[in-house]
Amino acid sequence: MALFMSWARALEPAPVAPGVYALIGEWFERASDNPVEVGNSGFIVERDGVIVIDTGISLRHGQAMIEAIRRVTDRPITLVILTHAAQAFVFGSAAFADLQVPLLTHAQSAQLMRQRCERCLHDLQRMLGPEAMAGTRLVVPERTVEASTSLALGDRHVELLYSGWASTPGDLSVYDPASGTLFAGGLVTNRRIPEVRDAKLDGWLRALDGLSQLHPKRIVPGHGAVGGPELIDQTARYLRALDDQVHRLYQEGASLQDAVDNSALPDFAGWAQYPQFHRRNVQHRYLELELEELGG
Repeated sequence: MALFMSWARALEPAPVAPGVYALIGEWFERASDNPVEVGNSGFIVERDGVIVIDTGISLRHGQAMIEAIRRVTDRPITLVILTHAAQAFVFGSAAFADLQVPLLTHAQSAQLMRQRCERCLHDLQRMLGPEAMAGTRLVVPERTVEASTSLALGDRHVELLYSGWASTPGDLSVYDPASGTLFAGGLVTNRRIPEVRDAKLDGWLRALDGLSQLHPKRIVPGHGAVGGPELIDQTARYLRALDDQVHRLYQEGASLQDAVDNSALPDFAGWAQYPQFHRRNVQHRYLELELEELGG
């Protein structure tokens, strides 16, 4: 069965505020039960150019992003910001690098990309096939930041926010104060189970609390539809429920398998990726607690 992606629907620029657009990711699908998600991305049109946030899963995806931007404006693309080192957000960067657009990310994300993204790319090529991933290559940003910073870009000031290790070691979120729009990257999802394999839960919850203090008008999450500040609370509610459930089972002496089998969270069962990710999240958190008890 041929793999496909609904490019037109996935890459239709959705205006979320004046000069601010979201590109809502969809799916590469296969006949087998092995779909691969495409993360959300977006762009901000300022006086002198275009700022892009995240770049999707392949060279083709990045090229489709550029075509979508060109349907909105012919201003030059001046900067790409990668919010975190996850395969659904970074591999379209090659399309922008081919246009000599500078790429920026957190230093920890750049390091993580060097450590493992070649392996991720190999896995995607195997899963999705040569046509879908043709020409895709890893491009690690040369520009990095190590702390929150403000960028003056044309007539806009964009805030890059970093509060420490959260969903990944180098999570950035991008806040446009002029419109009150937050591109939350890996920190916030909309009715999609977050993945905790690279996370520090305490740090993630602190980061979400910090985002709440911004009182954003609207949020472009890493996955799912654009929403309001309630998306921050939704994501935090799942993470706390996960942590509470696993802690309880661990303290009751449940084995790892028992914890995985008895950790259902019905309030979140309707979220995307619940069958695939929740059990893995339980396993990961259980092993973390075991390591903490052993003094690791």
